[in-house]
Amino acid sequence: MAAATGSDDRPDPLRYLVSYNARNLTKVVAEVGRATGAYWIDAVQRVARPGDAARRGLLWISAMADRREPTWHLANEVVLSTPFASLRDFTAAEHRDDDVVPTLVLPPQAGHSSTVVDYSPQQSQIAMIRASGLTKVYALDWRPATTATKNVTITDYLEVIDRSIRRMGGRANLVGDCQGGWLATIYAALHPDRVNTLTLAGAPIDFHAGESVIAASTRLMAGTMGMAPYKALVAAGGGNMPGSAVLSNFISIQPQSEISRQLQLLENIDDPTHVERYRVFEDWFKYTQDIPGTFYLWLVENLFWKNRLINGTLTVDGRTVDMGAIDCPLLLLAGSADHITPAPQLFAAAEKVGTPAADVTYRTATAGHLGLFMGRDALRHDWPVLMEAVYGHSVPGKKDTGAGKASRRRSSVRAVADPRDTPRVPAP
Repeated sequence: MAAATGSDDRPDPLRYLVSYNARNLTKVVAEVGRATGAYWIDAVQRVARPGDAARRGLLWISAMADRREPTWHLANEVVLSTPFASLRDFTAAEHRDDDVVPTLVLPPQAGHSSTVVDYSPQQSQIAMIRASGLTKVYALDWRPATTATKNVTITDYLEVIDRSIRRMGGRANLVGDCQGGWLATIYAALHPDRVNTLTLAGAPIDFHAGESVIAASTRLMAGTMGMAPYKALVAAGGGNMPGSAVLSNFISIQPQSEISRQLQLLENIDDPTHVERYRVFEDWFKYTQDIPGTFYLWLVENLFWKNRLINGTLTVDGRTVDMGAIDCPLLLLAGSADHITPAPQLFAAAEKVGTPAADVTYRTATAGHLGLFMGRDALRHDWPVLMEAVYGHSVPGKKDTGAGKASRRRSSVRAVADPRDTPRVPAP
């Protein structure tokens, strides 16, 4: 097993997990206590309407059970299709001839739909990117694994990225969210000539840095039993990693978010705005999709367990993945409350790339993990700044002026609904 970067001064994984879960239990108890108190106060206020509690309870149960398949909201065209991924073109007809480097978004790939980057008409990362002046926008849509695609490999994913960029003109701005981020990094290291800029959001690059439940649990499980538990999960899924198992893992990391979300739904069941926001999130979060088993086992062993990307020992098809080959502008967005990918796991990328320090941008959003990709605050305040910088590297022969930046910033902000006076839904 390859050593982690730096000295191994991480806490004992078992002790860390016990302590973490104990803190979570305290938070769960506190949330249940808060909601119970609010419920009884509300019940006393409604004592004159004894049938109201039953009505609200039925509405609550119905809202929790009513799940729909998440959809894309912006108009787009599938311009490349494979059994495991599709390339969607979000470029409006009037912008097809714009003299701007195309942008390709790689969504997270962790058992959920890729539509998180076009989460809703009010919260769309794609809309924000397009409004920033990067009018030629594409996104890869990771398709659910099937029996026919269970043996898809890392090579297959890198090839579909390469085919996409060649179809887009041969060079692109890469935006990688979460697992799409390490995939973008690997691609950029192997094909630096095809990447104009690299933007990573909530992406684990040094999988062992910082305090992380996922890193600690992988270290404990793989360190004692090797890959056997992961192979058993894939075997139980018929050769694929079940998306439902990934969802259960996410919920177990922060059970208080799940409990809070359901209890707040009960409290606000008569508020149609809150119920709709709840529905949109649950439709995306609970509608899971499987991950190709071969690909999943590869990433667990090589990245989560042995941390080979940051160590420089990762190879793909006999080629060493050297992050030092990446010399394009690098933009890094972390979340201050990201419990899935703590900031050190992302910011470690800057120490390994060949990009000059002056061309590396660090930014920390006031957000959790999912909030980095679909949160209103991050989309309004953090992404416009980063995409404005990407735009400056993407328009040949044009000098960006302060007025132009301000105009695009306002346009980007307008692409996301005003977050004021609308209820929030607790999310991991």
